[in-house]
Amino acid sequence: MTRDDVLGILSGTQDFVSGEQISRQLGISRAAVNLAVRSLRAEGYSIDSKTRLGYKLISSPDRISYGELARLIDPERLKDIIILDSVDSTNNRLKAMEHEGLPSGTIVTADYQESGKGRRGRSFVSPKGSGIYLSYLLRPDCPADQISSLTAYVAVAVSRSLEKACAIEPRIKWVNDILADGRKLVGILTELSVESESGTITGCVIGIGINVNMDIEDFPEELREKATSVSIVKGEKVKRALIIKELVEQLDLLQEDFPSAKAGYLEYYRSHCPIPGRTINVYKIIGKDPVTAKALEITDDFSLRVEYEDGTTEDLRSGEVTIRGTTGYI
Repeated sequence: MTRDDVLGILSGTQDFVSGEQISRQLGISRAAVNLAVRSLRAEGYSIDSKTRLGYKLISSPDRISYGELARLIDPERLKDIIILDSVDSTNNRLKAMEHEGLPSGTIVTADYQESGKGRRGRSFVSPKGSGIYLSYLLRPDCPADQISSLTAYVAVAVSRSLEKACAIEPRIKWVNDILADGRKLVGILTELSVESESGTITGCVIGIGINVNMDIEDFPEELREKATSVSIVKGEKVKRALIIKELVEQLDLLQEDFPSAKAGYLEYYRSHCPIPGRTINVYKIIGKDPVTAKALEITDDFSLRVEYEDGTTEDLRSGEVTIRGTTGYI
């Protein structure tokens, strides 16, 4: 942690910071400070040093670490964020820890997932050093019948964070895929824990995977027509820590808003969802042929109202189906 502590101090100012000041602030030796600076330089950080002035951070690589986040997120908030180099799945890790009394708002994020999870048992491609893989523990204080709209709230929170951090205009493909240029940019997976006897929801683990700095060649060949990344959309690399900062803020806001602030989330969702008005394929059972329908509207409970070819209508709910466009991903 010494390296991250030193980085946090250097990141917090545009001026030089003396080795003596860092040593005193962290309660470590000057030699330990020098060793930390050497370690940071080896990882790609550009740090200037001048006699009698100390050290100054010039530039930093795209890394997710406590030191990187310390200059962007309040130290008290950072205490509830667990940062890992690798993990099988951030959702799995947080679910395993959930019953240890972790507070609502606890986050697990990792640079790499060995077994990233998507909806309906699918995998989520999670290459090292180029994406954001983050899980957020929410302990909602609401009746169980209101929890079905949570994933839509999350889609809004993620979309807002990308607008602020990256200046892009994401779209929400019902129910929870975030798109850019008609291709998938973000996957969201919400998993509930329920008390068996009472049926009370004890926690929701919200998993979010964002394709940030992937090139098209980083995706499996079968996904290259369907997937994209922030850097592909913008034409330049983006610091993942900046996105995480906005993501944490929006998810913390969601924690306060859910489910009482429905109107604002519903308005945003409707204005950013390109599905109504399109002809879509509805997959209700994995492996079975889809049913063609016209998407009519997003209802007040975030369901998707569709009209089938025989004229009947149905409100589709998030856990039941998958949809695809008849001529493409949307």
